[in-house]
Amino acid sequence: MKKYGIFYGSATGVTASIAKKIGDYLGVDQAEIHDVSQSSPDMFGDYEVLVLGTSTWGDGEIEEDWYDMLAGVEVLDLKDKKIALFGCGDENMSDTFCNGVGELYRRLKPTGATFVGAFNTLGYDFNHTDAEVDGQIVGLLLDEANKPELSDEKITAWVALLKTQTE
Repeated sequence: MKKYGIFYGSATGVTASIAKKIGDYLGVDQAEIHDVSQSSPDMFGDYEVLVLGTSTWGDGEIEEDWYDMLAGVEVLDLKDKKIALFGCGDENMSDTFCNGVGELYRRLKPTGATFVGAFNTLGYDFNHTDAEVDGQIVGLLLDEANKPELSDEKITAWVALLKTQTE
């Protein structure tokens, strides 16, 4: 089994709780789930699969704790790593829904990592997301504010997908 490390940025606790739920579904020890505000880029080296999550704020920005972490991670060579992305957003912010996931993708793409976990947005109603790249959603997008009833089913399906793409 691959070693998973989960890293998240969460201002209100929603993304933190989703990170822990994903960890439970993946069978990841709680010690391998990290708040990026208390983490450093060199910690990425400890894992084969990086599961990275952010909420989306303002006009579609990543959660603020990610900025310092990304500054250090963007210069790393992650070609031997797999990265799966997830994010929390509000579909009522119809033109920026989960844009933070798209920003993580764009900023980490040059590291050479292999991205896994492309998923769908079935059940949501929004106009645009930067998490759509080349016609595909690059990770798991959740709306805990408006449609929390979709989250468990989506997480379950996404985790099953991750396991097939990382084992």
